Amino acid sequence: MKRTLLVLGVLAPGLAFLPGCATNDHGAYMPVNTTVNNVENQAGFVLLDNALQNAVTCTGIQETRFPDGRLQVEANVRNRANRRLQVQLNCVFKDAQGFTVDETPFHNFFLDENATQGARFVSATDKAIRYTIRIREAR
Repeated sequence: MKRTLLVLGVLAPGLAFLPGCATNDHGAYMPVNTTVNNVENQAGFVLLDNALQNAVTCTGIQETRFPDGRLQVEANVRNRANRRLQVQLNCVFKDAQGFTVDETPFHNFFLDENATQGARFVSATDKAIRYTIRIREAR
C-alpha cells in the first residue's frame, strides 16, 4: 500500500505537465497541392483518359470571333494509333478569370488509323475568352 502511494505521489506531479486533449490547432486551413492535376486551367487541349496519352494529340487549334462576339474554336485531332478510335470531345468556354460560361455536350468522334480530323465548337455566349477542349474514350 505504501509502495502504491509512493508511486502515485511521484507520478502525479509529472502527469500534470503532459498535454491533454487541448490543442492550439484550430481555424481555417490552406489547401495543399493546388497545382497538381491542374492542367485544364492552363492548356487548351487536355486528355481525360490516361490510355489516350500515346494515341491522340492535337496538331493545331484555331480561334475565330464571330461578329456577334461568340467564340469559335477548331482543333485538328490526330490519331497516332494503328487502329480506329472512338472518342468523345467537348469544349468548356471560360471568361477571362477562368470561370465556365458555356460548355458543349460530349460528342462521339471516330478517328481513323493515323488520321487527322477537325472538330469545331462554338460558344453560345459572347462572354467566352478562353477555352479547354477535352477528349475522353467513348464508353
